[in-house]
Amino acid sequence: MDKPEIEGYRFGRIVVDGETYTNDLIILPGEILSGWWRKEGHSLYPEDLDAVFEAGPELLIVGQGANGRMQVPDETKQAIRERGIELIAQQTETACDTYNEMRDQRLVAAALHLTC
Repeated sequence: MDKPEIEGYRFGRIVVDGETYTNDLIILPGEILSGWWRKEGHSLYPEDLDAVFEAGPELLIVGQGANGRMQVPDETKQAIRERGIELIAQQTETACDTYNEMRDQRLVAAALHLTC
C-alpha cells in the first residue's frame, strides 16, 4: 500500500485499495487516515493538516467536497507553501482523478471531504 489507489468516489463514499470509506480521509504515502475531522467542517485550517505536514509530501491535493463547499483560507495556503508543499484544491471527484494521475509521479498526499 505504498501509493494507495482511489478506485471510486461518489457523494459520501470512496473506495481506496479495495476498502470502502464513508468518512472524510487523508491519504498519505503508505497510510490512510479515515475519520478525518477538521476544526470547522467547511473550512480547512493548518492544524487540520498536521499528519500531512509530518509526512512531508511534495504535493497536497485537497478534495473540497462534491460541490466544492470546503474552503481553503489564505492562512492555510500560506502554511502549506511555507512547508514547501504544492497545493491543488478541487471538487472531490476531480481531486480523486488528479491524485491517481500524480501518485506514481510525485510524493503526494490527499485530504478529501466526501460530502458537500
